[in-house]
Amino acid sequence: MQVQSSAIRDIDYDPQRAKLLVRFVSGEHYVYVGVPGEVHRSFLEADSKGRFFQNQIRDRYPYNRLDA
Repeated sequence: MQVQSSAIRDIDYDPQRAKLLVRFVSGEHYVYVGVPGEVHRSFLEADSKGRFFQNQIRDRYPYNRLDA
């Protein structure tokens, strides 16, 4: 889902696998594993997606960088 953010372009979520996919404006694409649905919902509702990502997701969940 495309979002309005100066840092983040797209946020997608796979609830069956608890995987959060984040594509940044820079083009980098990451998958974060073990992210609860409530965190995904809060991320979508956050006034600042970049700040929420920094405070609630980055360095809290295992991740892998995906090829473009």
